[in-house]
Amino acid sequence: MAPFFLLFALVTVAPVGYAAYLSLFRDEQSGLGFGGTRRVFSGIGNYAEALADPLFLASFRHIAVYCLLYIPVMVGGALVLALLLDSALARAKRFFQIALYLPHAVPGLIAAMIWLYLYTPGLSPVLEFLGAAGLSWDFFGRDEALFSVVNISAWQWTGYNMIVFFAGLQAVPRETLEAATMDGAGAIRTAFQVKVPSIRPTLVLTVLFTCVGAVQLFDAPQLLQLRASGMGESWSPTMYVFSAAFKRHDYGLAAASALLLALVAGAASYVVTALGNRWRSA
Repeated sequence: MAPFFLLFALVTVAPVGYAAYLSLFRDEQSGLGFGGTRRVFSGIGNYAEALADPLFLASFRHIAVYCLLYIPVMVGGALVLALLLDSALARAKRFFQIALYLPHAVPGLIAAMIWLYLYTPGLSPVLEFLGAAGLSWDFFGRDEALFSVVNISAWQWTGYNMIVFFAGLQAVPRETLEAATMDGAGAIRTAFQVKVPSIRPTLVLTVLFTCVGAVQLFDAPQLLQLRASGMGESWSPTMYVFSAAFKRHDYGLAAASALLLALVAGAASYVVTALGNRWRSA
């Protein structure tokens, strides 16, 4: 166990402790601004500043709306695909598993760049197809940009979670499915009343990881905000932390914001786990 705890201390405990230390200080200009900066103890001042910043609070609202759209689409799509692959009528299961999983193998930043190309007018074959059909859509619009981010995330993670659900479905006892068939249950009823309840722990764990990952969303909106007029450089909490640290060079505020973000992620994990345990015991 020693190597694990050593690495855990180096890559998790030490950075968190250093962030907690930085969050208690702020840099101030000394003299008339010609003497450089000095580090001043501010206590909870950085935390108060972050919580009073409308941009920081708005970033969590953006993620909340994102989750309301993304989680049903991604989890629902992954579950339906897994049920289709698990059905007796499915053919070439191995091929479709690999094909649907491939988008997840693409790094997040590369996936965002690919979709940025597909969203750009004059370059996008998607927009050309929509134009030929007499339709129009601005992927970088003020209201449409959120759907563009949801689409990128769903494209990248649906296949991965489909594999997770499919593995859970493979563990459902065949005797249970045969008993449901003998009792007169059809394929759809067996899928949603026998198979899905049998993988409740897997569903809860997937939703938990998805919520935690949503709070840490960075790659797609960071790249899209370069073209989307309504997003801004602090659209998500992680983008706010990045902007505070590397654009405004306010490391105390960035550290405090990051720790507040960690608390929100922990609280979201607790809520999802509690609701999931209640659903599993229902």
